[in-house]
Amino acid sequence: MLSKTTLVDPQDRADIVDALYRFGAGMDQRDRTLFESAFSREAALDLSGAARRLGFELPVIQGRETIAEMIMAEVGRLDTTHTVTNPRITGYDGQRARLSALVEAQNLPRDDHSRHLLLKNIYTVDLSKQDGHWTIDRLLIENLWLDGDPEVLFPKPAA
Repeated sequence: MLSKTTLVDPQDRADIVDALYRFGAGMDQRDRTLFESAFSREAALDLSGAARRLGFELPVIQGRETIAEMIMAEVGRLDTTHTVTNPRITGYDGQRARLSALVEAQNLPRDDHSRHLLLKNIYTVDLSKQDGHWTIDRLLIENLWLDGDPEVLFPKPAA
């Protein structure tokens, strides 16, 4: 159990939040190296609840390489912006941390900006310090509200 009362080292605080910034910026800039730098090798990305809210089933994605393959394939056809606000470290022991943040994700098809999907999500992030760097071990994304067309993220298969 991570302590809620341990004083967070100021450099760790900045580096913990930076892992989430790397996640968002890697997608927005379609920079796989930056995106992968946010994750530990055995990371898990849980979008299942958010996908279900949009009417789709999606398993928890396991492993940095698999996460990067799946997400980079999707953002290649999109223009995205991810805005991270209200980051709060809710657990910390010097080697592990838990972070919560509010993230707004705007998604537009690259070839059709007349359509969009705007998502407001709560991210719960478990991180660890590995080789002096904070990386995401588990990222849970829960959707609070949305505006727009879910098919921007989950297009229907061509008939």
